[in-house]
Amino acid sequence: MNTKLQKFDLVILGKGAAAFSAAIKASEITSGQMSIAMIGDGPLGGTCVNVGCVPSKYLLEASHEVFNPSRPKMAGIYETHVRHDFPQIMRGLRQYVEHAREMKYEKVIKNYSNVTLFQGKGKFVQGKTIAVEDGSGHEMGLLAGLNILIATGSRPSMPKIAGLRETGFLTSDSIWSLDKLPGSVGIIGGGAIGLEIGQALLHLGTHVTVIEALDSLLPQTEPEIGAAIKKRLEDEGMKFYLRARISQVRKSTKGKTISFITHRGSEDLEVEEVIVATGRIPNTDQLNLETAGVKTDSRGLIMTSDTMKTTAPGIFAAGDCVSKKMFLETLAAREGVIAVSNMFGEEMKVDYESATWAVFTSPQIAGVGMTENEFSRNNGACSCRVFSLENLTKATIMGETDGIIKITVDPKDNRIVGMHIFAPNATDIITEGAYAIKNRYTIDDIISTSHIFPSISEGVKLASQSFIRDISKMACCVE
Repeated sequence: MNTKLQKFDLVILGKGAAAFSAAIKASEITSGQMSIAMIGDGPLGGTCVNVGCVPSKYLLEASHEVFNPSRPKMAGIYETHVRHDFPQIMRGLRQYVEHAREMKYEKVIKNYSNVTLFQGKGKFVQGKTIAVEDGSGHEMGLLAGLNILIATGSRPSMPKIAGLRETGFLTSDSIWSLDKLPGSVGIIGGGAIGLEIGQALLHLGTHVTVIEALDSLLPQTEPEIGAAIKKRLEDEGMKFYLRARISQVRKSTKGKTISFITHRGSEDLEVEEVIVATGRIPNTDQLNLETAGVKTDSRGLIMTSDTMKTTAPGIFAAGDCVSKKMFLETLAAREGVIAVSNMFGEEMKVDYESATWAVFTSPQIAGVGMTENEFSRNNGACSCRVFSLENLTKATIMGETDGIIKITVDPKDNRIVGMHIFAPNATDIITEGAYAIKNRYTIDDIISTSHIFPSISEGVKLASQSFIRDISKMACCVE
C-alpha cells in the first residue's frame, strides 16, 4: 500500500452487510462518482455469509433432511432412517459458503470501480484519518475521508470461566471447520445461536445439553414461546439446565467436563465438545475511537442517533457495532443505507419498531415489536391474545400443533404493537406483523384482509379474531 495519505469521499471500516449496502447506495446516488475505500481484514461479506446466517441455515436444513423422515406425522407413512456422511455435509456447507461469498460479494464489488478494497485493520489516528495496519500491527498507509462509516461488526464473546480457554471450545465462528460429528456437546448459552446449532447437531445424532444462566430461553420473545420451544427440543432429546452458573471447564478422560451450580447444587457434565454461544461483542476495541471523539456504551457499542450519526461530525456507524437492541444482517444493511442517505443531506431515520428477528429452529420463531411485558412496562397495561396452532387447520394437517402466535395491541385503539410466532414458516409470516406495526394497523385491519385457507399465515387472522370472539366456536373461514 502507498504510505502517503490517500483521500476518499467515503471511508468504510468493515466489509460486511452494512459496508456493502452503504458502498452500493453511495455509488448509486452519485452514479459511481464517489470515491470509496473499504477496509477489512477478513473475507468479504463479514459475519453473515461466512460464519453466521448462511452456514448455520445450511446445516439446519441438512439436519432436518436427516431427522424428519424418522418422525412421520401422518397415517400410513412409515419411519425412514436416513444415512448421512457428516464430513461430506460439512464440505458441502463450506463449498456453498464460498459460492455465496463469490456470487453476492466478490463478483458484486467488481461492478463498482469507484470502490477500492484495502486488506488490513483500520484505526483512527486523528479526526477522520485512518491508519491501515497488517496482522502484525505494522502501518501500511493512511486514508482520509470526507465521511467515515464504521461497520466493523462483531465477534463471539468469551465468558470468564475458569479453565475454558485452556480446555478449548468451539464458537459460532469456528464450528464450521468441524469434520467429525461430536458424540456429545455442552452448549453454554440458550439464545438463538445456541438453539440453532444445538438442534442441527441433535438432528444429526449428537447428544446435546444446553446450560443457560437465565431461567428461560430466548428472553427477547414471549415466555409462552420460550417454554414451547424448550418442550419441543426436550421431546426431540435435548437436555437443559436453566439458572445454572458454570464454575469450571476442564479436560477429562472422555473429553471435557463442565462443572456448574443449579438449585440442586453442584453438577458435572462430561461431553466430547464444548460450544460457547453467549452472544457477540463489537469489534470496536482496536479502533482508537476516543481519538476521533466517537463515544461508546458500557458494552463497547457505538452510540448513534436514529440517523446513524455518531458523536463525531462526519462519522457514522452501522451494523453489529452499533448500540441497539437487535443485531441482524438485514438491519445492518438498512442502517448502512440510512447512514449514506444522511451523508447526502436526505433526512432518513432507522425504524427499529418494525424490524423483524428470527430463530431458524424447527419450528421457526420470529418476532416484531414489543412483547406483552415490554408494552405493559412502558404503558401500564396492554391487551394480548395467545393463539395455539391446535386451532389451525393447516397445522393439524401437518401435525405441527406445538406452535403459538401471540399478538399484543394497544388497548386504547387496538393498534398492533407486537407479534411473536412459533410455527412452521414463521420467518416468512412475520413480515405481516412488520407491515402492521409500521403502518399502525389494528386487529380489524388484519381481520378484514383475506388470508389463504388452509395456511399457517391464516393463524395471524385467527389470532386477531380471538380478540373479539371465541375461536373454538368458529367454523372455517368465518369473518
